Amino acid sequence: MAREVISSGNDLAAKAAVDSGCMFFGGYPITPSSEVMHTISDLLPKVGGTSIQMEDEIAGICAAIGASMSGVRSMTATSGPGISLKAENLGLAQMAEVPLVVVDVMRGGPSTGLPTRVSQGDVSQAKNPSHGDYKSITLCAGNLNECYTEVVRAFNIADRFMQPVIVLLDETIGHMHGKAVLPDLEEVKANIKPRKTFDGPPEEYRPYGVAQDEPAVLNPMFKGYRYHFTGLHHDAKGFPTEEIETCRKLIDRLFRKVDEHLDELEYNEEYMLDDADILIVAYGSVSLAAKEAINRLREEGIKAGLFRPITLWPSPAKRLYELGQKFDKILSVELNMGQYLEEIQRATGRHDIEKLIKVNGRPFSPQDIIDKVKEL
Repeated sequence: MAREVISSGNDLAAKAAVDSGCMFFGGYPITPSSEVMHTISDLLPKVGGTSIQMEDEIAGICAAIGASMSGVRSMTATSGPGISLKAENLGLAQMAEVPLVVVDVMRGGPSTGLPTRVSQGDVSQAKNPSHGDYKSITLCAGNLNECYTEVVRAFNIADRFMQPVIVLLDETIGHMHGKAVLPDLEEVKANIKPRKTFDGPPEEYRPYGVAQDEPAVLNPMFKGYRYHFTGLHHDAKGFPTEEIETCRKLIDRLFRKVDEHLDELEYNEEYMLDDADILIVAYGSVSLAAKEAINRLREEGIKAGLFRPITLWPSPAKRLYELGQKFDKILSVELNMGQYLEEIQRATGRHDIEKLIKVNGRPFSPQDIIDKVKEL
């Protein structure tokens, strides 16, 4: 049966990791994500796991990648400046196909920005946190329940697609304290699907020699199967190569292993859209204000509805296109200068979409959104 708890978003993210079978956390404290590390450092030893505060953000993700290579579920947590520092190793994990969950509790930026204030400024960064060509997977929690459930989902996705998965929270939802309804623990554990492994003769092991729409099969290190681990372009056994076709197929596969399985990733919420005249697109904590605004607007006879992408990347482009055909009036609401608006414009093919933005570290009130909708 479902569990009711009183908690904060950051604490729920840590609890979700442990419930999902995470056995290692490597990180470094940074506002507003520090509680994730604080809580998981208390929970992991109780289940035989390990949490290490490293000397900096770079070492934190390096340790988590190393733990994941040994076969255990691993996580790190940070905020935008920490993602910047982790960027090179996020690229390594993409190239070598090492599963990892990264919780990013967003704050104002660039640089040190507004450490204790809310923002959604890491959305574009989450799409391409490191250089090069690859396909990011980014989930975005929109309420306290999802601070738990999206971290659970992230671990399963990371092991399925063998790559880092970013879970975006923000300062508001990370520090929000209230009631959350969580799935039954046995249900969470029953849905844990272990990574694929190879059990044939070691001499036949080709970790990267897989179908063009599938991820690598990386057996745990130190378990009898040997392969080369590198950030360079590599062949089926992981050894560096510059052979033209091998390099092309490698990068093509990093895209296709995600693009050809979008049905396993796309997850959205649609709120009062069936009879709506005005579409609001919002995500994360902003969607809470948007729902309240929609409820109040409908009391005044204005029919607005909400589309909330929960999987931000890869974006729900097909659904956004359909909604772009259906609604004349569309409003994008974000705590940034319009980072996801660009994706909405791309997916819909429209450049007449209205926007409501705020970048001063303060959240939207429902009245902010009501006033903007009335302008439309």
